Amino acid sequence: MSMKKGLLFGLIAASLILGTLSMKRAMPDSKEERIYQAIKIYSPYILEKRIGGLAIVDKRDGKKEKPSANEAFHRMDELEKTWGKNYLSVEGNQVLIMGENNQTIAKIFIQTQKEREFLKNFYGI
Repeated sequence: MSMKKGLLFGLIAASLILGTLSMKRAMPDSKEERIYQAIKIYSPYILEKRIGGLAIVDKRDGKKEKPSANEAFHRMDELEKTWGKNYLSVEGNQVLIMGENNQTIAKIFIQTQKEREFLKNFYGI
């Protein structure tokens, strides 16, 4: 193999590896779909589509955050994690969703060990 061919293959391989790593870094955290969707109903944050991209709206006070398009999902995850640490708790096989005055709003049953691990890893509870 000549030096030019080796350099060409090395350049292609390096660009594929760097592209894959940047795609992984850009993806938001994976979620356990059933329990995440059940908890998301009570989350005060929603994504709003706008002409310039996405905005994150806090339903409690209407405050909007307008992160860049590549940061929107990561920022949404950060806000939900912070909210979850303050307003979610696990008791036995249930997730308790607490309100502003520390009253229980809802209880969601944890069905699998994966869901329990997701709660621990994502929300820190």
